[in-house]
Amino acid sequence: MALPKLTKLELQIMEALWNRGSLSIREIQEAFPDDGRPAYTTIQTTVYRLETKKALRRVKKISNAHIFEAVIARDAAQGKLIDELLSLFGGRSQPLMAHLVETGKLTLEDVAEAEGLLRKLAGKEKAK
Repeated sequence: MALPKLTKLELQIMEALWNRGSLSIREIQEAFPDDGRPAYTTIQTTVYRLETKKALRRVKKISNAHIFEAVIARDAAQGKLIDELLSLFGGRSQPLMAHLVETGKLTLEDVAEAEGLLRKLAGKEKAK
């Protein structure tokens, strides 16, 4: 199944579900900070769109409230978003990495972790 393209608000709703598990629309809305919290109806409409996109599903009904859970994994959604971002740079990661370095958002610890992952991946490739 192809992963759906998610808007910023949809990602925020998915984040609430990934962090807290199954939630009602009201609980999703309450997961947003008080300052700038979207209206209940905005969350409701967006949740129904996410359901149509098969990013989440209804798991049960308690009284009048439907309870929803995430169908797609956080890693999969983040990976798709990163792939879309890289496609804006022709698939090249260097401009993104340079920006992260220049803005101080990429630390030496991040680089060491990435290097470890690359070494592990290279080891798996050799084993094949």
